[in-house]
Amino acid sequence: MTATTRAPAVSTAHRSYLVGLIGTGIGPSLTPSMHEREAAELHHRLVYRTVDLAELGLAPDSVVDLVRAARQLGFDGLNVTHPCKQLVLPGLDRLTPDAAALGAVNTVVFESGRTVGHNTDWSAFARCLERGLPDVPRDRVVVLGAGGAGAAVVHALLGSGVREVTVVDTRVERARELVERLSGHHPGAVCRAAGTDALEPLLSRADGMVNATPIGMARHPGTPVPADLLRPSLWVADIVYRPLRTELLALAEDRGCPTVGGGEMAVFQASQAFGLFTGLEPDTERMLAHFHGLIA
Repeated sequence: MTATTRAPAVSTAHRSYLVGLIGTGIGPSLTPSMHEREAAELHHRLVYRTVDLAELGLAPDSVVDLVRAARQLGFDGLNVTHPCKQLVLPGLDRLTPDAAALGAVNTVVFESGRTVGHNTDWSAFARCLERGLPDVPRDRVVVLGAGGAGAAVVHALLGSGVREVTVVDTRVERARELVERLSGHHPGAVCRAAGTDALEPLLSRADGMVNATPIGMARHPGTPVPADLLRPSLWVADIVYRPLRTELLALAEDRGCPTVGGGEMAVFQASQAFGLFTGLEPDTERMLAHFHGLIA
């Protein structure tokens, strides 16, 4: 896999930056604070605005018009989150290779008069998993959710050498479309689609499971799988980070499962996006420390 493409180097002396986040239920997001704090640490000014579609009464597909408006208003870039990572594609001039492979964008950069879509989710998840669960077996992994986040997780898993990935979604056809799109980028790996009715047999023989759905977020409470499907030999990852300890992670920990949450993934994604927006080199460890301070 190719690494996330960086924006061309630009002069950053005495610059200020204007960026934002578009999505639904993003009020609790810590991303604005992480970006603004890191810019200040590097002696620059960055203003980070949130555009919550639910609060504004806007449909998710309005993200295309919002991206165009942000470009006209002088924004340097935007982060895009649930449920807009795939809906934003028609509003972009170009995609990086990874974003094109995934069919999903979480970072939009305005550069040289063009709107360029990036995906930093897959590389952030790969780093998070390697850091949080470096020694767990990864032959068979079940991924819950075939949206933009699920696509990034599957791409990262197959690229890291996982032999078999099964994508489970309430809409099986969406899972099949994701499998078809990514299989060609990972020859030799096995990638399958399934419905939620297949969860029990799939998890009974899986090494690990990743929740890439919104279930567990502050506005989507609950758990995507019942507790009786969790066993100590199954590792569990959750990309949700607000709350940091989701109901799924709490159940998994109580059952003795190795776990990793979405907090560090959020920081790694933010760090990469920050570099794309500004051309500056962020201190990721400092951003991690700031994140944990905010959580505390």
